[in-house]
Order: sequence, then structure tokens, then C-alpha cells
Amino acid sequence: MPENKDKNYIRVIKSRVNNLKNLSVDIPRKKLVVISGLSGSGKSSLAFDTLYADGQRRYVESLSSYARQFLGRMDKPDVDDIRGISPAIAIEQKVKTRSPRSTVGTSTEIYEYLKLLFSRIGKTYSPISGKIVKRNSVSDVVNYVGGLQNNNKILVLVPIILPEGRNLLQQLQILMQQGFNRMLHKGETKRIEDFVDEKTKSGKNDVPYLIIDRLISSDDDNMRSRLADSAETAFYEGKGQCLIMNLSIEGKPIEKFSNKFERDGIVFEEPSVNMFTFNNPYGACKKCEGFGNVIGIDEDLVIPNKSLSVYDDAVACWKGEKMSEWKHALLDCSDKFDFPVHRPYLQLSEEEKEILWNGNSYFEGINQFFKYVEEQTYKIQYRVMLSRYRGKTTCPECKGTRLRKDANYVKVAGKSISDIVKMQLNDLYSFFKTIKLDGNQRKIAHRLLIEINNRLEFLNDVGLGYLSLNRLSNTLSGGESQRINLATSLGSSLVGSMYILDEPSIGLHSRDTDRLLKVLKRLRDLGNTVIVVEHDEKVIKAADNIIDIGPDAGEHGGELVFQGSYDQLKDNDISYTALYLTKRKQIVHPAFRRKPRNYLEVKGAIENNLKNIDVKIPLNMLCLITGVSGSGKSTLVRDIVYPALRRKFGGYADKLGKFSSLEGDISSLGAVEYVDQNPIGRSSRSNPATYLKAFDEIRQLFANQPLARQRRYKPGYFSFNISGGRCDNCDGEGEVKVEMQFMADIHLRCDVCQGKRYRDEVLEIKYNGKNIADILDMTINNAIKFFGEGKDLSLNEKKIVEKIKPLQEVGLGYLRLGQSSNTLSGGEAQRVKLAYFLSKGSLGTPTLFIFDEPSTGLHIHDISKLLKSMNALIEIGHSVLVIEHNNEIIKSADWIIDLGPEGGDKGGEIVFEGTAEDIVKCKKSFTGKFLND
Repeated sequence: MPENKDKNYIRVIKSRVNNLKNLSVDIPRKKLVVISGLSGSGKSSLAFDTLYADGQRRYVESLSSYARQFLGRMDKPDVDDIRGISPAIAIEQKVKTRSPRSTVGTSTEIYEYLKLLFSRIGKTYSPISGKIVKRNSVSDVVNYVGGLQNNNKILVLVPIILPEGRNLLQQLQILMQQGFNRMLHKGETKRIEDFVDEKTKSGKNDVPYLIIDRLISSDDDNMRSRLADSAETAFYEGKGQCLIMNLSIEGKPIEKFSNKFERDGIVFEEPSVNMFTFNNPYGACKKCEGFGNVIGIDEDLVIPNKSLSVYDDAVACWKGEKMSEWKHALLDCSDKFDFPVHRPYLQLSEEEKEILWNGNSYFEGINQFFKYVEEQTYKIQYRVMLSRYRGKTTCPECKGTRLRKDANYVKVAGKSISDIVKMQLNDLYSFFKTIKLDGNQRKIAHRLLIEINNRLEFLNDVGLGYLSLNRLSNTLSGGESQRINLATSLGSSLVGSMYILDEPSIGLHSRDTDRLLKVLKRLRDLGNTVIVVEHDEKVIKAADNIIDIGPDAGEHGGELVFQGSYDQLKDNDISYTALYLTKRKQIVHPAFRRKPRNYLEVKGAIENNLKNIDVKIPLNMLCLITGVSGSGKSTLVRDIVYPALRRKFGGYADKLGKFSSLEGDISSLGAVEYVDQNPIGRSSRSNPATYLKAFDEIRQLFANQPLARQRRYKPGYFSFNISGGRCDNCDGEGEVKVEMQFMADIHLRCDVCQGKRYRDEVLEIKYNGKNIADILDMTINNAIKFFGEGKDLSLNEKKIVEKIKPLQEVGLGYLRLGQSSNTLSGGEAQRVKLAYFLSKGSLGTPTLFIFDEPSTGLHIHDISKLLKSMNALIEIGHSVLVIEHNNEIIKSADWIIDLGPEGGDKGGEIVFEGTAEDIVKCKKSFTGKFLND
């Protein structure tokens, strides 16, 4: 191969990472490269475990000697050689931050630029008069007098300020000693020494003004110079004040100047960067410490059913013989201030809600009721009652803005920083594109506006225009989080890097994929190599180079099936990707649809962008919620349907979204399960075998072996979670953590047990020639064969196969039994949970299963397995509700609810309800349009 090929390609020579079989591939640099293949074929092994791992290792190698002392112990990827590799940046679909302080604004760095913008060009407005607050200077005084007509008689005055412990006469004596000899008293100019004599005789205490200077206004430079000196003296003597009296105008008006930052009797803080930082004690709201919410009385707990009126016991705490006295107090006097006691709480105006909560002169509101309860907390029943209604509630002081109150007095183009972070990103982009600033402000803000506009443009281009800057990072989906990181990377404008992305199209409607591609191509055009692990048809077609790994998953994958352009791929007969993209192989969709019989009905949903919609969700069938990104799908399902049902069935649920009522055939359900993409266990010790409870049976099987019985090893001895048989050096983790001060901690294989987790004497116990470490290293497919599929099985073996078989059925047969749960993608974690429910068989209790984008990480070939598993749940009496964008799953659904038509404030409406055959006829539906195409 020519030597210069290394300059144009990243060459991977014989990679054996995970299931890769001596895979060699030349990846073209500065191109958009898509790695495709079945789930578990080895795509992530090539992209993340080979390319990114080696890129990261080489980066650390370039650091200080302190860092390099660990490199001998850092595992290199199992590969002969990698040449031409660039600095690697991995953008995964994991929500990495759980911090309640991290927001979209802080993670994209836009908030950092906003703080600078407001501290540099922000104008402070008085909350009393609404007028601008500014500090006057000597030049303001000179310019004011210069603007008057010539030959006006001017007095430069200051109020005489008495220092502590000094009376007026003493102060006047000191002023005379300093050279001042005139003062203004009751509108008359007097000599100070004459006034002192009068004052001694009269004994009156009124405080006069000190005359600093007397002038005649003119255009003369000498006058301006003299006035400047006098104003300087006035600011000093008047402790920041300077008064100009015009004797030539009737009424002798006084113009006040202050070199303090004050207005309307209030001294304001001058804008600074820290003033707008809610992560800093200086700028954070003192009550909530910058979190935006506090533990207080939760409105949703006090008024759980907002479709009820006060008369119908909407206020849950005002029930019972004693507590209802508070309700009757309101009912008895409601006519005096025209309070609508029969109107549902949901329909009350903000003023009426304010009266209900804070009371008025006629009755005491809900807040006063809880103050009374707090006073009685020495009694156990009142403590119990108070705890029942406590929860996270919006901070009453900062109203959820997180900032100190006076930070919102500062405005740019008429908006405070809190107004800006609440705006949708697409509206915010328009605002900054058309922002009107004066000449000086524009010069100061020029560079900041470039950075803000660039980042906002990227966020809109990746389809996130419906988010706002104050949206918490930990409430984002994996796909949203990844696209935010992608936009942030674009904003940093790196060149010559290698970006590795893990399914960036997740969570994106087909309509928005084109915008994502535009961003990926822009990243490539900057001079970067963009490597994308992807299943989406549009992304694969748009790639400069396609690398297809396979042909199958797990041990039957790990080979290079194809490399080249899309036109070349179309003729390939081995690649599943090629077969499905050219429609030579297709998913068989159901010949008939289940007919809706029972419904769950949500009425009056108005949370976030939902526009007071009524939604009927059919039960005992596969029901799909779809729509463009930001149309309100997650709000409806995650914030209303799921928590409302959880509370109905007596479980704990997070904050409940706003809706009128939940009706329909709820009695036909007994439980609800939200199967999301969160890890199956926070601990690195969690794995598929422990999650599905198969590991209990495996340990029992090893404890039953003759050598184990002879040594009296109990099942617990084979656990890596408790001391006994596990390796003492790594405590059964298989790896040790090395804390690095300057970057993420490094995890290295334990050099005592070599990653096997157990002591040598435990590994001597074997079952059919395999020790427990060998079993944990098996794939699910191999384990099912090993434990005797199709032969006479012992009770333990039967239970093991029964518990892990559902993993194979949901397309996860390539996972290893002991694979750490924190290495699973969001889609894999979701399908492990699905397998868990399938492993339990008929649950007895009819359950509504809610899935959030279960197609994540799935090749088209594997989607049929997922559909089969979902239908298996329905066949044993359950209901399935899915949030999804994947066209293959939409085609297989019994019932489709399409939200939209757009995202953000232009969404939140029901566009369509019905079958796949009918949605393609709906012209308003983007889903129908792409399904038809």
C-alpha cells in the first residue's frame, strides 16, 4: 500500500476488540463515514472501543509525566496497529449529567455569553418608575448646564450632611474653615457666618444646602472647566450628590445628579458577570440557592384533581370535620368578593388562584392554613398531615428564575436574562438575529452576538428549536443530549478532529433528519472526520463512505461485509442493510389491526405546549404516539399518563402535569410500567444475569458441584457482590479505578484476578468444563446452548434458560451474561427491561407498558423481534403504549395518535387518530407524509 495512504485514511489493522475478527479497514479522513450492521455486530466495538479508545490513549500520552506514569497500565485496544488517527471526540447518546444545576444554556455555553452580554451592555431599570438607572458623572453635569440657554444664573448645591456625633453649627464651622462661605436656606442665599449667628439665637433645626459655586451659563471653555471642578467638589461633599438650581427660571427648578447607582431612593447593584450566575452565591437566589425550587407545599398534592371546584372539595387538605371549617369560611364569605366557588380550579384566573392561596381581608387562604398546621406540629397528626402535602415547589422568591431579584432589573433590548432563557430556541434565534442596539452597544456586543447566534443556529439545525435555555439537562432524552453535544462541538469550531457519534438520529422525526445531516456535513466540511454509528436509512444514503459490519450479531458478526458508497452497497447480497434498503427483504406487517374496545381517556391536558387536548388511548393493543420532535409526546405520556396512573394504583410518582381528568376503562388495568432508556442499574456490578435473576440459579448450580460441596462453598461464595470468593484486590469489580486530577478517572483491569472477579480457588469449581468467570463471559445465545437447550435439564438449568431466553427473543442474544449494565446503550437497557417482564410470563395483573423509543440501536432486521416481543405482552393480556418515530414500528401499530403539527408552541394538538392506512391520507400529518413516501 502506498505510504501516503496514511495521510488520507485512518487505517485499522487486525482489530480483535470484543467480537471483531481480525478486522482491518481503511477509513477515509475528512469524510462522513457511516458504520452500519445488525445490533451487536461489532459497530460500537470498531467505533468506540477501538478508534475512540486509542485516540483517547494517545491524547493522555501527550500529557505530563504525572499522567504518563499510568500509561503502562492502561489497556490498549486489542489491535495490531492504528495509523493516521486524529484527536478523538465521542458524542454518545447518554445523558451524562444528573446535576439539577445543569441546563441547556450552561451545557451549550450560550448562558456564559449571555452573562457577559448583560454585564457589559445591560441597562438597569427601576422597578418603581420603570426609568433607567445610571451613575452620573461630572461630564453629565457639564453637559446639562451646557444645554441651557446662555446667561442663566446657576447654583451648584449639595445638601449639608451631618456626620455622626456632630450638630449643624459644628458642621458649618468646619465648612467655613474649609473655605465655603455661602449657603441656601429657604430659597435664599446667605453667608454661613450670618446664618450661624441667627441659628444660635433661634435654635431651629432645619438643614440648609451648601453652595459650592455660583455661575452664569455660557459656551466659554473657562466656565465649563470651572463647572467641572465644582461638580467634582459637590460629589465629594454631598456624598455622591450634586444639585443644579437654575435661578433664571420661574420656580427655580433643581436637577439632581448622583454618582451612586441609584434611582427612586433605591441603590442598585451595578451589573457584573456573577450577578447573572445562579451557580455562584453572589447571583443565586438566596431562598432556593440557585435551584429554582424549594421544599414547600406542593400545589399538585394540595389540589390533586384540578377539574373539581372548591365547593366539590378540590382542596384535599380541607376535608374532614375539623379542616372543612377553612373551606366553609371561604364559602360563607365568597359572595363579598365574588369568588367562583363552583368553577373548576383549572378554569380559575391567576388572580382568583392568588386569592385562594394567599387569602384576603375576608378569609385566610391555603398558605395561612399550612402556617397554622406548622404551629401545631408538636402533635403527631399535624406532622403527618404536613408531610403529606410537602414536595418540590417553585421558589416563591425568584419564581423559578434561580437568580437574585435585582438581576431581572437589567435588560437588553427590553428583555431580562430570565425572559431570554424561557424563550424557545427558534424564537430566541429570531430575537438575536433582529436585535436592535445603539452604535456603542453593538460594538461592545459584536463578538458575543456572533458566538450566541452561531450556537443557536446549530441547535435549531439539529432539530432542538422547541427547547429553552433553562430546560434542565437531566430531563433531556439521550438523543436530545447527544444533539446538544453535537451543536456545542460545532460551536467550538475544532478542525482536524475525529468525531464519533452514536445514532444521532434517535428521537428525531424523519422530517428533521435532513437538518441533522446538514450539521454533520458542516462538521465534515470544517476538516473533521465524522464517523457515525447509524441505522437510519437517510443517514446511510447521505454518507460519503459506508462500512457494514456483520453479517450477523455476536460471534457470527465482527467481519467487514461491505465498504464503499451507497450506490455500490445496493448491489450487495450479503449485507442485511443492503437487503432492507433495497426492499429485497422487508418486515412482515400484520395483515389485520386489533379493533379498539376499551379506552383510557385523558381530558384537558395543558402541560407545557399541550393545548387543552382530550386523548383516547385504546387498551389491549399496540398504540403508538408519534409526531415531530417537540410536539408534546413525552409531555403527554411521561408527565401526565404515567404519573396519573401510578398515583391511581397507589405508587409514588414525580410531578404530575396539568390536566382535567383521567377517565375511561381504568378498572381493566392493575398496574403501569414505564420502560425507559435509563441504565438497568446504577452500579457497575449490575448486569443482565443479575437483573433477570438468572445469576441466583447459576450460583446455586455451582454450589451443587461435588468439589464445591466438599469445600462447603455456599451459593453466596460465588457472588462478586459480597466478600468470600471474590477477588480482594478489586472487590469483585474486575477492574480498579485510578483517580486522575485533570480528566475522567481511568478504569484498569485488575492485575490480581486479570478481570475475572474471583479468587483462584473459586475458579477451580467447574460445571461442564467451565468456571463461573467463563459463564459470565458467555453471550446469551451461547449460554442458552450451553445450559442444555433441547436436552434433559435439571431444575436449575431449566430456570436459567427460562430467565435468559427472553433476552434472545428481544434481539439481545449477543450480550454477555456478565456485561456491566453501564456499558449498555439506552436501547439495549430498555430491551433488557422488556425481557425481564417477558421472563415473568403472565403477570396476573393487566399492565399498561409504556416504551420510549424502543427502536433505539436496532437495525431494521431486529425490529421484527422487538414487535414480536411487544405483541407477546399484548397476547397475555397487557396493553402497550409506544412513543416512536420509526416507520417500521408505525406501520405495525394497531392505533396511531399523531401530535403536532409542529414542535414547541406550534405543536401540542392532535393531528390524527387512527390506523396506518388512514394516516397517509392526512395532509396535515408529517408522519403520514413520510410513511407514504
